[in-house]
Amino acid sequence: MRQLRPLLLLILLLGAVASWWSAQEEATAPQPLATEGPREIDYYVTGLQVTRMNRDGQPAHRLHVASARHFTDDDTTELEKPHLTVFQATDPPWEVHAARALSSADGNLVLLSGEVLIERAGSDTTRPMRLLTRELRVQPRQDYAETDEKVRVETDSDWLDAVGMQAWLRPPSRLKFLSQVKGHYVPR
Repeated sequence: MRQLRPLLLLILLLGAVASWWSAQEEATAPQPLATEGPREIDYYVTGLQVTRMNRDGQPAHRLHVASARHFTDDDTTELEKPHLTVFQATDPPWEVHAARALSSADGNLVLLSGEVLIERAGSDTTRPMRLLTRELRVQPRQDYAETDEKVRVETDSDWLDAVGMQAWLRPPSRLKFLSQVKGHYVPR
């Protein structure tokens, strides 16, 4: 019996190595890609306009979309031609236009895709501003937006080009440009 123990131990060790080797082969073997089936829409709306009020009963945001489709698989909402107005207390509102957008289930994140235009009319204290970019991420409740894409800002005869931007649209509004910033400024 004592002579069989080393042989039995060797057989068990070889079995363990073979089992481990087989598991590694399965883990590294290419797995078939999961095919995404058709997304199911549970509701569709055209010509939607929604206004959110602030605590004082004044409009804080207004969203107008040509159409909205809500998907049941991930609870997201796809928006066509969204137009978001971010109202300011005393200054003109910010107007945000995009070709398309995708809103998260909780509405805390909106991904604007395609060409994105952000505009603000001029007033006694502010100059008119026009901002062009692509692929903008928006956090509506914080009035915050950001992109890693190229950005062009135009105001009167001034312009600024950059790559990447952070924008806080709630007063006091401010923009932060992240890299490759160059511009043209005409003194007044």
